[in-house]
Amino acid sequence: MVYYKMVIIPAIDLKGGECVRLLQGREDEVTSYSKNPSEMAKKWVSEGAELIHLVDLDGAFSGDQKNLESIKAIRDAVDVDLELGGGIRDLDRIDMLIDMGINRVILGTVAVENPALVIEAAQKYPGKIIVGIDAKDGRVAVKGWVEVTSTDAMELAAAMEQQGVAGIIYTDIARDGMMTGPNISAMRSMVDQVDIPVIASGGVSKMEDIEKLMMINDLWGIISGKALYEGTVSLSEAINKAKGVRTDNSSK
Repeated sequence: MVYYKMVIIPAIDLKGGECVRLLQGREDEVTSYSKNPSEMAKKWVSEGAELIHLVDLDGAFSGDQKNLESIKAIRDAVDVDLELGGGIRDLDRIDMLIDMGINRVILGTVAVENPALVIEAAQKYPGKIIVGIDAKDGRVAVKGWVEVTSTDAMELAAAMEQQGVAGIIYTDIARDGMMTGPNISAMRSMVDQVDIPVIASGGVSKMEDIEKLMMINDLWGIISGKALYEGTVSLSEAINKAKGVRTDNSSK
């Protein structure tokens, strides 16, 4: 038996100042769940969240943050750690977000297009820079998942670890928002690829999916979005489960 704590992380995706979810990252497949994201953040904290995953979807598509007021309101509303990604592509923006009180900044597109920025940011803010790797069939997608590159996701993760990033958020695009379950084998391969923390994202639809991900030894955390908003997963139940005891049957 292994005693451990895995972090269950609710996601708040921001678009036009609202809390929404996109289907497989498609900008035209939007479901709005709340016009008050800060109240949603307080709800997740009341259910036990210790970390909230924020995505500025407008920023991801345009390269410029469009939801700063909502982000500030969330920061003012809750005391837990916040991680934020979406359109963060220069050091000035990273400086501003850190000064705003964002605990960890997620870099995605720039990890492929401008790795020098990742190095600079990781050196300036040790422990505060993480890389989001969104993959389709093992290849990295950028610019809000609009473009799929030839870059191998596993190779990018290994390179980012060498540059000093604090962790990796790995999303399987094909599973995101589809409620079809996570890609367990791909997630296990990513955890095996690096020694820094890996957070799983995409595909969680029910408690059994979280239990399967929990069987991956050394997986640091799990992000859940649509399943929480649709009520097929209880955040408090998932958090309690993740603080429990399990038999480790993973390959690592």
